[in-house]
Amino acid sequence: MKVAIIGATGYGGIELIRLLEQHPYFSIASLHSFSQVGECITNVYPHLRNVLFHTLQEIDVETIGKEAEIVFLATPAGVSAELTPKLLAEGLKVIDLSGDFRMIDPSSYELWYKRPAAKEEILRKAVYGLSEWKRTGIQKASLIANPGCFATATLLAIAPLVRSGMIEEDSIIIDAKSGVSGAGKTPTTMTHFPELYDNLHIYKVNEHQHVPEIEQMLTEWNSGSQPITFSTHLIPISRGIMITLYAKVKQKMEIKQLQKLYEETYEQSPFIRICTQGKFPSPKEVRGSNYCDIGIAYDERAERVTVVSVIDNMMKGAAGQAIQNANIIAGLEETTGLQHMPLYV
Repeated sequence: MKVAIIGATGYGGIELIRLLEQHPYFSIASLHSFSQVGECITNVYPHLRNVLFHTLQEIDVETIGKEAEIVFLATPAGVSAELTPKLLAEGLKVIDLSGDFRMIDPSSYELWYKRPAAKEEILRKAVYGLSEWKRTGIQKASLIANPGCFATATLLAIAPLVRSGMIEEDSIIIDAKSGVSGAGKTPTTMTHFPELYDNLHIYKVNEHQHVPEIEQMLTEWNSGSQPITFSTHLIPISRGIMITLYAKVKQKMEIKQLQKLYEETYEQSPFIRICTQGKFPSPKEVRGSNYCDIGIAYDERAERVTVVSVIDNMMKGAAGQAIQNANIIAGLEETTGLQHMPLYV
């Protein structure tokens, strides 16, 4: 099946290229860029020398429609909203890595992203692409809104608790830490090496744009859900996200109950790995892979559960999950082309 990538020179785009070039079923028909049209991809990323020979093309929707069946949009917020209606009109399946189609309510998008929302008729076509929880909808969809990296790690960690009704809905606190690649390719003062090395930053306190998509899913799972407290930190690693979430349980329990809940919830999900009781994951253990590793603890004294989840923000948090969703659309095993062992060292 032929695929195209729009926004091929960003970090999300280059990770898509790495995965798709090794995929046994998908093949890259074309790569598209806004600012580097006519450049060979190897001039932009020399590590692809003698591996890939595509020239970056301008975005011609009609031509893409003739050459590909699936389009991955690795574009900044706002760009996908403009391109997607034209791509859908060409009969293409669209997997969007931006936040343009994640929120059902356009006013929520406009509040958190500070820009106009996509047209409502397009928003209604979008399926939120949290692969482990939206498989049926993804299979039938023409437009997939790939979840944000923080949202993916958070939702996979908290889903069993919220869906089971075990926790107090107004008690959820989430501490999130991300490597610098999550900030994208364009450098800023905060991502500058001397600013981040031997340091860390808290940012977007109580206003991170992934909050509404998290709360949207929590409400879908449990209508009694309340606003969450969510803090994000930038740490001096290239790849990786660690989520530590805390919530108060409604009644006393034992850790073995929680351990069993998570193991049973995800026993049919090949990319979710539940740590053995008393063990907790680290970002290095999933780097370069599509895994989400989860560890659980229970504080009997405080009657609180702590859940730790880790993902590679470029993989399960972006390109890996996008291809997992493409696999579902194509009727393939979810793991096809994604069976990479983590790069520990």
